[in-house]
Amino acid sequence: MLPLRPAALVTLMRAAGGGGRRRAGGVRRCRDPPGVLHIPSLSSVPQVRRCSAPPQPVIAAKQPFPVELKAGKKYAWCACGHSRSQPFCDGTHKKVTPGISPLRFTPEEDKMAWLCGCKRTRSPPYCDGTHKEEAVQSAQLSAQP
Repeated sequence: MLPLRPAALVTLMRAAGGGGRRRAGGVRRCRDPPGVLHIPSLSSVPQVRRCSAPPQPVIAAKQPFPVELKAGKKYAWCACGHSRSQPFCDGTHKKVTPGISPLRFTPEEDKMAWLCGCKRTRSPPYCDGTHKEEAVQSAQLSAQP
């Protein structure tokens, strides 16, 4: 068997969970004499938990919302798609999709704008035409919570 270099041993020990007691920062200090490598059995290796996918917005509408925006006024565009006040946030995301927050913005001038309803735009909160794609047009609209 080939001798392992010190860096390889450290990597191997970290991957195996090390041995001995923990020091500050979560690093284990080995109690064995120098040169002795302690690898816990496979049954003592911690199980890996799979994380669920991040929440995805639902399609609120298959077309944009025409909105008259006022300069200096603060708006919160619904990014989750569950708001009953589309295209603006009504706080529904707090219960339904806690990982998605509204996009807050303040226009610099009064203007008419088309705000995205499909929630797939690449220039939120404004519509970029993504709703015209087959994936959006063929999608089922979800029932409001």
